[in-house]
Amino acid sequence: MLTQEGRFTLSEIHDLNRLKLELIRLPPIDVGDYIADLPTDQRALTFRLLNKDQATAVFEYLEPEIREELIGALHDSQVRQIVEGMRPDDRAELFDELPASVVKRLIRQLSPVERQATDLILGYSDGMAGRVMTTEYVQLREGLTVAEAIAKIRANDKDKETIYYAYVTDNNRKLVRVVSLRQLFFSLPTAYVRDIASDRVIKVTTEMPQEEVATIMKRYDLLAVPVVDREDRLVGIVTIDDMVDILEEEATEDIQRIAGVTSGDESSLSAPLEKLKNRLPWLLGIMALYIGASSSISPFQGTIQRIPVLAVIMPLFSNTGGTVGIQALTVTIRSIGLGEITPGDTRKVLKQELLAGLGTALSLGTTMVILSLIWTKPEERWVAFIAGAVMATNTLIAVTLGTLLPIGLKRLKFDPALISGPLVTTLLDTIGFILFLTLITFSLNVLHLA
Repeated sequence: MLTQEGRFTLSEIHDLNRLKLELIRLPPIDVGDYIADLPTDQRALTFRLLNKDQATAVFEYLEPEIREELIGALHDSQVRQIVEGMRPDDRAELFDELPASVVKRLIRQLSPVERQATDLILGYSDGMAGRVMTTEYVQLREGLTVAEAIAKIRANDKDKETIYYAYVTDNNRKLVRVVSLRQLFFSLPTAYVRDIASDRVIKVTTEMPQEEVATIMKRYDLLAVPVVDREDRLVGIVTIDDMVDILEEEATEDIQRIAGVTSGDESSLSAPLEKLKNRLPWLLGIMALYIGASSSISPFQGTIQRIPVLAVIMPLFSNTGGTVGIQALTVTIRSIGLGEITPGDTRKVLKQELLAGLGTALSLGTTMVILSLIWTKPEERWVAFIAGAVMATNTLIAVTLGTLLPIGLKRLKFDPALISGPLVTTLLDTIGFILFLTLITFSLNVLHLA
């Protein structure tokens, strides 16, 4: 890993030949970090010092805005070499980030083979297996011997993204078997591939959501999984490095959406305008919801005037129930994302959450009673017991909503992370305030408590 001291040392080198030698010794990701930290006017100059293969590898690790900046600063021949040398899936990801006019120009410069591979990937919907797969995989025929298969891999597949698995297809390109490189190397050279390959192939379709692909790879400990089209023809593979990126992306998106960040991919280093665009819509929406919560208190102004201590007690309801709801919400969304639970497990999950929530409700309710008894006058201490009962009830409602809302969205084929924490908090605040003030008002006007 390139340390801060290492970056400072590189920045002190003014001899370009020496700097080139130093950069060659570093892993591509460290070179990318070094270039990203340089002033804008020095990035292209430093990038030109890299040889063709290193430049392509480094380019794949750079942020989208820096990639676009380099494309505009480098010669067309250099850009063509870099884009041509990229993996098809990485190239498709790059094209997703660039303006349409730049993409059209780059596609025209690709060789027919690379253009076809890129067009194939871009033809699938974003977030699906077809969009994250690579078309670089090892393909074998059933009739080959082990010796012929190894010779074929050595001759034609050395540049493939991964060779851990070889996929056996028939004459119609339909996937029929899979064989690992280990099996090939430890089998007799005269044995046939069809005899040593397994016909129990774990595969995914081009239209399968990428998070489901990640779940399958994790469940079966796969380094790569084949992707087939509707006719069961092999069209690509999804590799483990792509799955790591997808899992990170999905986790980031879920966390930020729960917190009410719209885009789901905001970074701490994102531009202020981007941060504002991602956060302000949710904040304005939550403010609108909270206007409703505040309006729900308005009819009870007379009750609050008669018992002013309610203004001291009510803030305890605010966010306490929301926090309980967010805890249940976060755990449920994570379990859904990892494939630990499905909508069919609703009753079992809700039972577990309610049992845990019952203990939480009793603890929070008791605490609420004790605090309210401290604040209320002797003749108003009945208020404390209503406050404790409402706190306990609101806690159980919070657990229920935090569990059922994401599962319900999943059942309806929506992203469970659409249920944000601020939304749940506001909803539970409203329920808690209305329930508490209604019971207090009923006690005053109907039961004629002091």
